[in-house]
Amino acid sequence: MAYRDPDPFSLSAHGHELTFYPCGQDRLRALIDIIGKARTSLHVYYYLFEDDSIGEQVRNALAEAAQRGVAVRLIVDGFGTAASGAFFEPIVKAGGSFAVFNTRRSARYLIRNHQKMVIADGKVALIGGFNVSEHYFAPPAENGWHDLGLELTGPAVNRLSDWFDRLARWTHADRARFRDIRRMVREWSPGDGPVRLLIGGPTRVPNSLVATIKRDLARATRLDLVMAYFSPPLSMRRLIRRIAGRGTARLVMAAKSDNGATIGAARSLYTRLLKSGTSIYEFLPCKLHMKLLVVDDAAYVGSANFDMRSLRLNLEMMLRVEDAPLAAKLREMIDGMAQASDHITLPVHRARWNWLNAIRWKLSFLLVVVLDYTVTRRLNLGLTTGEKD
Repeated sequence: MAYRDPDPFSLSAHGHELTFYPCGQDRLRALIDIIGKARTSLHVYYYLFEDDSIGEQVRNALAEAAQRGVAVRLIVDGFGTAASGAFFEPIVKAGGSFAVFNTRRSARYLIRNHQKMVIADGKVALIGGFNVSEHYFAPPAENGWHDLGLELTGPAVNRLSDWFDRLARWTHADRARFRDIRRMVREWSPGDGPVRLLIGGPTRVPNSLVATIKRDLARATRLDLVMAYFSPPLSMRRLIRRIAGRGTARLVMAAKSDNGATIGAARSLYTRLLKSGTSIYEFLPCKLHMKLLVVDDAAYVGSANFDMRSLRLNLEMMLRVEDAPLAAKLREMIDGMAQASDHITLPVHRARWNWLNAIRWKLSFLLVVVLDYTVTRRLNLGLTTGEKD
């Protein structure tokens, strides 16, 4: 039977209403619906906003919102988004605001803002790993990106609005400086409750995202992780191996991607993880773009991959919700993904190993640690959809 994306599901947790969208078409409907129902404000940030049919649909919905008096503010990343300023002009003509994050070739140009968010009226938000492009809403049968969107209401939306305002002020500043971004990330306080908005970015000391993940992993007995890109630092890999030693660790990785170097980078790390007892699966139905961690009863959903760039350099955002029923529901979804995956045991991994693949994997790891996704995407090294066993 062909893999089918799960239906949306909703839960209440700690004063928040949470609805998850594993299916691309459901995510698109939710995005258009949120924009269409906005009455006072729309604050939108995307790393990648394509000039294609979906991009036009979302852009037109934002322009229509501006025409009916909604204060529309759209920001896109200057490195991730190739669409021209002219493409977004209908929003500006309708009375909205458009800006590009990271436009100058200076230290400022080194920053990648990989976050994705839509906030309507300061009351409802839609976050996740997906961008605005046809690929992020296509079904598995069309090899679309398998991802996860989260719609939420509750106090965390206020924190999200606060963060967007800080990003917008920096983006529009005439003399925006790299050190200002570093200070914003360093000084961000996610709080200490069961629902926290974690921000990652370029800081000398661990940012709130890295610090919180490390604390959770250090004491966890169960980890379920679904990641498009997996090339974490050694300290994180050690924590995963320790979880496997005292409990269970399950990782669902990509078997297909448009960025083959990320597949090779992940495979370069399999041997020691498998020897520790970690279970590894590679998702077969389509390209994988999801960013999800379930650590004991805490779930992380947002924009951050589990790699060096997301953990230490990119601006990233993850919502952490500690709630046992939510963790159980997300693990049910991961169960279905694992069933649609190749189970990579140590014998399977060793059967794939040869000198050429070993060189490819190691080179891939070195490249993805150093280079941006948009660069490594052009260097598939024969790994675009994985080698044949």
